[in-house]
Amino acid sequence: MYLAVLLMFIAAATIGVAALAVGAILGPKKATEVKLAAYESGIPTIGNARERFPVHFYIVAMLFIMFDIETAFFYPLAVHFKSQPAFLFIQAIIFVIILAVAYVYILKKGVLNWK
Repeated sequence: MYLAVLLMFIAAATIGVAALAVGAILGPKKATEVKLAAYESGIPTIGNARERFPVHFYIVAMLFIMFDIETAFFYPLAVHFKSQPAFLFIQAIIFVIILAVAYVYILKKGVLNWK
């Protein structure tokens, strides 16, 4: 069983190294000012890169991570659902209620309101 996992890691590493090597060998080598310029969504960069972001940006990012982790926690629950359906259903409901309380809290605080 572990041999198959090891072979997959070796195959992934080999493909990654081969892709980098082929790109380095066959890729264009002329570096111009346009190619070396920073590129962000097709818009030329203006100002300093060390500009401060509002705290609101970070809070929304943490909310995204929270709901992303919620999805990850439901996978093991779904895998074992046939073995103990009532117990796992109650656990899922409690988990969703806790997240709903947090969601209502952030709505009351106005985190999702852009000013």
